[in-house]
Amino acid sequence: MTTVHTLLAEDVTLGYGERTVVDGLDLSVQDGRITVIVGANACGKSTLLRALARLLPPSRGRVLLDGKELHRLPTKEVARTLGLLPQAPIAPEGIVVADLIARGRSPHQRLLSRWSPADDLAVAEAMDLTGTTHLAGRAVDELSGGQRQRVWIAMALAQRTDILLLDEPTTFLDICHQVEVLDLLTDLNRERGTTIVMVLHDLNLAARYADRLVAMAGGRILATGDPGEVLSPAVIEAVFGMPSEVVPDPVSGRPMVLPIGRHHCARPACPA
Repeated sequence: MTTVHTLLAEDVTLGYGERTVVDGLDLSVQDGRITVIVGANACGKSTLLRALARLLPPSRGRVLLDGKELHRLPTKEVARTLGLLPQAPIAPEGIVVADLIARGRSPHQRLLSRWSPADDLAVAEAMDLTGTTHLAGRAVDELSGGQRQRVWIAMALAQRTDILLLDEPTTFLDICHQVEVLDLLTDLNRERGTTIVMVLHDLNLAARYADRLVAMAGGRILATGDPGEVLSPAVIEAVFGMPSEVVPDPVSGRPMVLPIGRHHCARPACPA
């Protein structure tokens, strides 16, 4: 089982140069739970995730890991606790799948230490879980987008961190593989207690897999809580500017969002 950790953003303001993207945001990540961040494009979802992963220092406020300021902690110490799958990772040219996945073990390597049976086991297990074992000898740049995405997820799993941050982990995957990946992450959470924070665009998949949903708009958190509390027509319209109906998902019982387009709106108030 994993160690209990705390990950907090306190009054965090984030941006790039003169442009502020996230403004005065507070977020407490629930240990041992699956948190999913949703929102329209450019609302600050990925920027927030980058700050939680120590890739982007706040211009104001702070991010705390176990009560310590994240940007002051040693890199390897952070990497042994917190793993990240970014939105568009880049592999070294010519690297093969097995070698890329093995890089997930680097935070556990110490000076002059040798590759261990535990490292072999972690890599083999990660490839097995993601269905990438048969790709071990293939060059990463020869793979399809979906295959590459599963390889990157395998590298993140091989890192075996207690907290896993994922920015759009289902990108490039067809619906079957999207569900497989989200089922896999749920298994990690339920069986190992891995804390998972991920950004998803698909509201219905977010509702089905999240223990806690965070809805962002304009660099701020508009609503947070159980999917049933967050996904109301009013919140969806405030976040996405989109009229919708919300009904029970016949599979999970969670909320299911039905967008209402201009050509399918029977209500006179539906915007053009």
